[in-house]
Amino acid sequence: MKKIPFVTRAQAEAIAKDHPTPFYLYDERGIRKNAEDVKKAFAWNPGFCEYFAVKATPNPYLMQIMQDYGFGFDCSSKAELLLSDAVGAPGPKIMFSSNDTPAEEYALAKKLGAIINLDDITHIDFLASIIGDEFPKTMCCRYNPGGVFQLSNGIMDNPGDSKYGMTKEQLFEAYARLKEHGVENFGLHAFLASNTVTNDYYPELAAQLFALAKEAHEKLGIHFAFINLSGGVGCAYKPDQEPNDIYAIGEGVRKVYEKILVPAGMGDVAIYTEMGRFMMAPYGALVTRAFHEKHIYKEYIGVDACAANLMRPAMYGAYHHITVLGKEDAPCDHKYDVTGSLCENNDKFAIDRMLPKIDMGDLLFIHDAGAHGFSMGYNYNGRLWCAELLLKEDGSVKEIRRAETVEDYFATFDHTEFAGKLGVSPRS
Repeated sequence: MKKIPFVTRAQAEAIAKDHPTPFYLYDERGIRKNAEDVKKAFAWNPGFCEYFAVKATPNPYLMQIMQDYGFGFDCSSKAELLLSDAVGAPGPKIMFSSNDTPAEEYALAKKLGAIINLDDITHIDFLASIIGDEFPKTMCCRYNPGGVFQLSNGIMDNPGDSKYGMTKEQLFEAYARLKEHGVENFGLHAFLASNTVTNDYYPELAAQLFALAKEAHEKLGIHFAFINLSGGVGCAYKPDQEPNDIYAIGEGVRKVYEKILVPAGMGDVAIYTEMGRFMMAPYGALVTRAFHEKHIYKEYIGVDACAANLMRPAMYGAYHHITVLGKEDAPCDHKYDVTGSLCENNDKFAIDRMLPKIDMGDLLFIHDAGAHGFSMGYNYNGRLWCAELLLKEDGSVKEIRRAETVEDYFATFDHTEFAGKLGVSPRS
């Protein structure tokens, strides 16, 4: 599949006049079309809800778009809970799926009325020490089957090495204990593979979880309000990958739902998902400008973004396609390493990548950065966080997060004798 930028060079240059590179740019039209498709693909399930994984792209403006389609939010920290509350999400539309959770975060989740998804059986007593006997009426538990998770096309991931979730025995004991604490409606959650590009993952996962819920329902006499398939539906980062078909995925889940749950009298169970990457990755890009070139043992193109802006290539060796704007049809006959400015040799967006000839001043559009892009940024070498911009459906651009300043970077020194020298207002 050919990777096509959602802006032209002329559009990007016009944006760069008011918002210096690098910047993140999100495509509202693409986000909305995808959200509509997800909603339609699972419309067969009346209780369906996508809980957008806030960790993927924690920006309230983008979260508000998710709300327009009735979606909720999956949170894993205090900040994410507060963001969800700030955009007006009601408690039942907030899923708190955390691990090694601080007490104050459980307390906040309870206060907001969020659905608490317990990662470990020991968290039951920990939660009781925080909220006493006032357990919510609806709670969820996270399952880890151990071993490896595989489909017909091979091993997808290794849950047995994952720190998340409970064993089956622990899961059933947790449900029984939660029932004693007055919980009436239960949820089941599992995340067994990351960034899958196959329409088979969700249906296979659903079949395992549906069978498990059926067994727990029959043995423990508990009511399942929902089954959460979590995330894992991925993004086709490489041009030769076929993107997931959300309609085929939804239909696959429907078939196993009707095969397993409906005959068991569990046809009222809602299906939840938490697809941060699928919802946002293809509809965000990091736009950066080439401003240095180096010719030694290899050919290097230096850009004004770095791994502090997008760390996936440096951290995982992840592939992100790059388009040189304005040269979409030019031959890719030059081999480059595309690099940033950090004092680390892994600060590379591409290694030995065949691209058109890059001239200084060219704009590079780094694809599929809309999820786990900006959110994984950091300040190493004193590099500052860039702006986030939303390309509206009408073609206008809205700044949804300004670029960080040096004053922002030094702000936490406001209690020290260096505040004035760093241009920071001293704390009174």
